[in-house]
Amino acid sequence: MTKKLDVITIGRAGVDLYGAQIGGRLEDMGSFEKYIGGSPTNIACGSARLGLKTALISRVGNEHMGRFILEQLKREGVSTEGVKTDLDRLTALVILGIRDDSQFPLIFYRENCADMALCEDDIDEDFIASARAIVVTGTHLSNTRTEAAVLKALTLARKHGLRTALDIDYRPNLWGVAGHGDGESRFVESAKVTEKLLSSLHFFDLIVGTEEEFHIAGGSTDTIAALRVVRAASAATLVCKRGPLGAVAFESAVPASLDDGQSGEGFPIEVFNVLGAGDGFFSGLLRGWMTGEDWPTSLKFANACGAFAVSRHGCTPAYPTFEELQFFLKRGVARPDLRNDAELEQLHWSTTRQRRVDGDWSTMRVFAFDHRVQLEQMPGYNLQKGAAFKELCLKAALSVQAGNAGYGILCDNRIGRSALHRASGSGLWIGRPAEWPGSRPLTLEPELGSDCGTLSQWAREDVVKVLCFCHPDDDAATRADQEATVKRLFEASRRNRLELLLEIIPSKIATTDDHTVATLIHQFYAAGIYPDWWKLEPMTTEAAWANAIAAIEANDRYTRGIVVLGLDAPEAELSASFEVAAGFPLVKGFAVGRTIFGNAARRWLAGDITDEAAIEDMAGRYERLCGIWDAARSKAREEAA
Repeated sequence: MTKKLDVITIGRAGVDLYGAQIGGRLEDMGSFEKYIGGSPTNIACGSARLGLKTALISRVGNEHMGRFILEQLKREGVSTEGVKTDLDRLTALVILGIRDDSQFPLIFYRENCADMALCEDDIDEDFIASARAIVVTGTHLSNTRTEAAVLKALTLARKHGLRTALDIDYRPNLWGVAGHGDGESRFVESAKVTEKLLSSLHFFDLIVGTEEEFHIAGGSTDTIAALRVVRAASAATLVCKRGPLGAVAFESAVPASLDDGQSGEGFPIEVFNVLGAGDGFFSGLLRGWMTGEDWPTSLKFANACGAFAVSRHGCTPAYPTFEELQFFLKRGVARPDLRNDAELEQLHWSTTRQRRVDGDWSTMRVFAFDHRVQLEQMPGYNLQKGAAFKELCLKAALSVQAGNAGYGILCDNRIGRSALHRASGSGLWIGRPAEWPGSRPLTLEPELGSDCGTLSQWAREDVVKVLCFCHPDDDAATRADQEATVKRLFEASRRNRLELLLEIIPSKIATTDDHTVATLIHQFYAAGIYPDWWKLEPMTTEAAWANAIAAIEANDRYTRGIVVLGLDAPEAELSASFEVAAGFPLVKGFAVGRTIFGNAARRWLAGDITDEAAIEDMAGRYERLCGIWDAARSKAREEAA
């Protein structure tokens, strides 16, 4: 039987609210970052980033946080087929902080939470049989209902020949042997917990834990003695994590010293955050175990993934992709604080950028109505009318989109605020301008603040768009000024986990040739600016496009791609430019504005047409452009075949 999944994890699924301030008490935290959490959820995501096909079995609440978990799992490439929505219980929540390299205050909000309602009925035999391995974490052995679900899954796993693994994941207060205020406690002796764990160990082929976790599993604070008790109960490979000393694996008898176990290469890095490190470690271990690597190699993967985790904020967000892991293993540690390694962080960002829940952005048909000055100069304009017109633009965009992927808008916050906010969650790609219209040297919108600090208030799905009028012939002072402004915006966008679209228009400054745009692209990369998207003028020659694309790919092979701008060109002229651009796969589509809305705007502001007529006019023009682009792309693919 062909297996559609590599690994299914079972257990906790919750939301982590991570204190953003480092070094303070949880009592004093002023803001939080929101991530998905729970050991099985982290492992499923971490393993998916490393190329394994993973799924989670758990429950979430029928509310905003439950939907967040489901959406984020899909973005990470984790199957949600086994995640049930509980209509009666809330999604689990953890509030936590980073005090120093060993203290991590946290509070579990898990009273009668959704994932602890997991039951035997939630375990589907065909789903279990579709995987190669199943991973269980210890918390779900702490309750009779969830334990029954886990044991059913393990029994089915044995029946269908799956590998089985246990992350002991001992949290004393989740077993009821520590108080609510002791969330960071990792070890409290309990004969009851030891008995429960020992009764289940025979199910597993792989058992992973820290020394303290083996202490609770084996009922002894002597690590070797505890491991030998575990060995007597299970023939599993035992992997003991030793913190900064790495980890060791025992396939058979436990020797007299931990140093005699099989080990993998370790990595000398700065410890910033120990939370989630074990889940990152397990993800790397699974990558090796499931792809047939030996234990030293699997442990090297695990140690590296754990190193990433302890050097970054958050759990799942810290874990590497396989591309990142390979780069790190080949290059080595350039600096011990990995989160400040610019080369590594660029690779991390570009390979973990959020994917769409319901598709991708391989095709970009963008209706750009972020224009401000052009609208303000039209007869009949005032702010109220401008805002109302941009809502009509959005309605036109949505009518063409019709719930499908591959459509987007560019909309500003100054005139189009109501439309911008209404678009959130619609499935449209949303770009939002940051520049002061027409400025040269480039000036940013005053609302951003001198340090671009208000980007923290932007919706996470908004893409920061900045238009820079620039040319290779610019004098040194102008070039330096503009690059510094874009760099400031780029760095602020990254801090706030927002994508950046850089639009460059050299033709308004001086004459251009086949090398003009490529030269500008090289200059921005040399300044340390890595846009997620490029928005470029419609170039009429294949050579100009080839040069521009070569410049991008030479500096960033992970870029999202290019969209072609319109410059108020008539449809026939755009059609000709689309035919040239569509021959290059890195060009994903277009972002066109006045060609679509210009006529309707002038007539609507003058009171000559109704709302419905304006929407119909814009939707018709937008739909025609979409058809022109799609036809050009299809033709290019046919010619390339």
